Amino acid sequence: MSERPTRREEMQKIGEMINDVRFGMLTTVAPDGTLRSRPLTTQDVEFDGDLWFFVGADSDAATAGQGDRQVNVSFANPGKQSYVSLSGTARLERDHNKMEEVWKPIYKAWFPQGLDDPNLALLKVSATGAEYWDAPSSKVVRVLGMAKALMTGEAYGENEKLEIRPH
Repeated sequence: MSERPTRREEMQKIGEMINDVRFGMLTTVAPDGTLRSRPLTTQDVEFDGDLWFFVGADSDAATAGQGDRQVNVSFANPGKQSYVSLSGTARLERDHNKMEEVWKPIYKAWFPQGLDDPNLALLKVSATGAEYWDAPSSKVVRVLGMAKALMTGEAYGENEKLEIRPH
């Protein structure tokens, strides 16, 4: 039996899995109680429990970040058989230093005025918990792994839950 990964190793793994995916799906609760998901571009920064997304301050995503609202961000990379789901709270921020740190020229496609856009904001998602699923991506390895799981009764792939911050 292998040792359980340390918290630091799990955070690093989640960060690597997230950074392999270009877009995350942000799910929020609408005022009428329904769930709504929208794609947001993943920032290529070291995962420390916080995710950052550029949004228009007047957008639905920004409205979802008014106060500390409960949200979920999910990431899927079917080619690598890896999936991450993060639960947490969202808050709209106007931290210009953080904006400069994570800004990339490609974002001008959505924000033509760049960092000078008065409507530009960051949605900070502070994760309170995470769950990930990770399995070998090679088809041959997947087939052999599934066969082994069926024969031994052990679960196929890796599924871990992690509390990042207390609620």
